[in-house]
Amino acid sequence: MRGKAALLGIALMVLCAAVIGNVTAQLPEESTDKLIYVSGTGKVTTTPDQAVIVFAVETENTDVKTAQQQNAQRMDAVVNALKNAGIPEKDIRTAGYNIIPVTENDDRPLTTSTVKFYRVINTLEVTLNDVNRAGEIVDLAVENGANRVDRFSFTLSDAKQQEFRSEALTAAVAQARGDADAVAAAIGKTIIDVKEVNVGNNYVPMVYDNRYTGMEKAMGAAVPTPLEAGEIDVTATVSITYVIS
Repeated sequence: MRGKAALLGIALMVLCAAVIGNVTAQLPEESTDKLIYVSGTGKVTTTPDQAVIVFAVETENTDVKTAQQQNAQRMDAVVNALKNAGIPEKDIRTAGYNIIPVTENDDRPLTTSTVKFYRVINTLEVTLNDVNRAGEIVDLAVENGANRVDRFSFTLSDAKQQEFRSEALTAAVAQARGDADAVAAAIGKTIIDVKEVNVGNNYVPMVYDNRYTGMEKAMGAAVPTPLEAGEIDVTATVSITYVIS
C-alpha cells in the first residue's frame, strides 16, 4: 500500500513538473523591436451648426397649487409658440422641474420656520438646427412667458462632429508621422512599420454665450436679441508607436 502511494506521489510530481514546464515554454519572448513613441494633435476650425438654449419659467405664490398652475400656463404658452415657429417636438424637452418653499429669514430651525411663498421653476431645453434663428427664438420664448435664460451655447450636430473629428484625426496622424520621420532621420534610422495606435477620447466642443444668462428680457422689447455663432475648434489626439530599423 505504501509503495503504491509513493508511486502515485512521484507520478503527480512528474505531471506538475510537466505542466509547469509547458506554461513556462509558452511565455512570450521579449520584443527586440526598436521603437519610437510619438503623439500628434490635429485641429479643425469651423462654424457651429447647432444651438442649445435652456429657458425657465419661474412663478411664485403663497399657495403651491396656484404657483404650479400659473407656471404650467406660462410654460404651455412658451412650448406652443416654439412649435408654431417650426421647432420640432423632438428638439424641445423638459430639463428640470422644482418646487421650492421660501421661508422667513430668521434664526429659527427650518422645521418651525413659516413658509412665505412657493417658488416653482420649470426648465426647458431647446435645440436649434438653424443657428441664425437663435436670437429670434430667445425673443419668442420670453415674449410668451419664459422669464429666465439659464444657458445658451453653440455646438455641432452629431454628423458634423464626426465629419470634423475625422479631419482632425487625419491632421493628428500627419503631425505624429512628421515628428517620427524627423526623429528617425536625425538618428540615422528608417520607419518600417506601425506597432500601436491609440486615439484620444472624444470631446464635444461648445461655445457659451453668457451675456443673457440669469437675465429677464423686457417683454415686448423692440430690439432683437443679437447672438453670433462665431467659430468653434474640433481637436483630436493620437499616440503612435513606430518600428524603426
